[in-house]
Amino acid sequence: MIDELSGATALYNTYWVRFSRGEVSFDRAVENSKTLVRAAKEAGVGRIVHVSITNPSLDSSFPYFNGKAQVEEAIIASGVSYAIVRPTIVFGVEDILINHIAWLLRRFPLFVVPGQGGYRFQPIFVEDLAEIAVDAGREKDNLVIDAAGPEVYTFEEFVRLIGQTMGSKSKVVHLPPGLALGLSKIVGMFLGDVVLTRDEVTGLMSDLLISNAPPAGKTSLKSWLSENLATLSGQYASELAHHYRR
Repeated sequence: MIDELSGATALYNTYWVRFSRGEVSFDRAVENSKTLVRAAKEAGVGRIVHVSITNPSLDSSFPYFNGKAQVEEAIIASGVSYAIVRPTIVFGVEDILINHIAWLLRRFPLFVVPGQGGYRFQPIFVEDLAEIAVDAGREKDNLVIDAAGPEVYTFEEFVRLIGQTMGSKSKVVHLPPGLALGLSKIVGMFLGDVVLTRDEVTGLMSDLLISNAPPAGKTSLKSWLSENLATLSGQYASELAHHYRR
C-alpha cells in the first residue's frame, strides 16, 4: 500500500461501510482506515482529506458514528496535514436513500414512516460535497468542516416531497419504529437486500444528520428532484449486490 501511495500529494478517503454483515464490519472498517492512514504517513503523503459524518462521537452507541470518530482521531494523531469533511445525508443520481424511497413510493400503496416522522436532517448534493472536499484538499491548515445543504427537512416532509415530485399515489402512514423495522425486513427478504437497519432508524430519529454550522452546500433538494425526476426509482439498487457480494 505504501508503494501505491508514494508520490501522492493528497489522499481522499471515502471508504466506509453502511452496516456490518459477515466479515464486513465497522471494527474492520476502522482498522482498515487506520492502516491506510499509517501507510499515507509512511509514504509521505502531504494531506489527508477524510469524508466522515456529522456529529461523530467516541461516546456514541451507534457503531457508524463511533467508528467514524475513531478514524478521525487516528487521522488527527497521525501528524499528517488533514481536512475532515463531515457530510449529512448525501443525495444524487446514484443515492441509495432517495432512490429506495422513490422506488417504494412508485410500487407500493403504502409507505411506512417510523414513529412520528418529525426527526430532521439536512441533505447535501454529492457534487457540492465533492467541491467542498476538493477545496479542502488545496488548503494547508488542519480543518474540520460540516458539509450540510441549504434546506432542513423532517423525514416525513422528505418522503412527501419525493412522492409529490413523482406524482405518487402511495399513502404515507406511521408505525412504531419496531414495527416499521420489522416490515422493512419483510420487504428486504422479498428484494434480497437490507432495506433498513435498527441503527439507521434510531440514528435518524436522534437528529444526528443536521449541522449547527452555516450551510456549506448550495443545491436545493427540491429543485434537484424536479430536474432529475426521470432518473428516480427506475430500478432498485441493491446494497448487498453492490458492496457485500463481491
